[in-house]
Amino acid sequence: MKKKIVFLTGAGMSVESGFKTFRGNDGLWENYPVEQVASHEGWEADPTLVTNFYNMLRRKLWQAEPNEGHRLVAALERDYDVSVLTQNVDNLHEKAGSTHVIHLHGELTKVCSSIDPYDERYIQQLTPEHSDVAPGTKAGDGSLLRPFIVFFGESVPMLEPAAREAMKADIFVIIGTSLNVYPAAGLVQYAPQGCPVYLIDPDPVFNAPNGKFTHIQKGASEGMKELCEKLGFKK
Repeated sequence: MKKKIVFLTGAGMSVESGFKTFRGNDGLWENYPVEQVASHEGWEADPTLVTNFYNMLRRKLWQAEPNEGHRLVAALERDYDVSVLTQNVDNLHEKAGSTHVIHLHGELTKVCSSIDPYDERYIQQLTPEHSDVAPGTKAGDGSLLRPFIVFFGESVPMLEPAAREAMKADIFVIIGTSLNVYPAAGLVQYAPQGCPVYLIDPDPVFNAPNGKFTHIQKGASEGMKELCEKLGFKK
């Protein structure tokens, strides 16, 4: 039976691909105040602005390519049972070939009902050819179509399935998200006692909620290369 590796990835995973995920350092996302484009209040105040913002982000995403870090995470499926829990709304893990990805904060490539975002009947998958949503477009339930994104202040429905995956980990790897940031800090605590934890992040980390961990102080691609060496994995 294959060993299970659970990856938890954040904004730092996609930086080398030129795709920004909101990280909160300056309160801006692509030069927009985050409250304006990623909160329920922002959506209620100006759904046209929010719809157009995500149309713009989607166009950027179609141009973005997975980096070596994404590709190595996917390649590990050859020898391991791999699950990816990501805070990112991009589809770069899937583009790289990962087959089991749980998106904690939603998916940029989808739109949904604004009354009930998780009603599967009204979730639509967008494509590069049909990517832009015209402001005012309605879902099947008559509400405005909104981005399938977990806005600030909304619950994170995928947290429970992600926690169940974390509990099965033989190896737990965090890439590009600080151990101080929820839900990262929360999910690593579901890893079984004694499960080795690796953190790939170029920045120093001062907090380890799960006790011991191995810090690979590099970006996603170089850090994944080092992890693969430690695991004895050759692509």
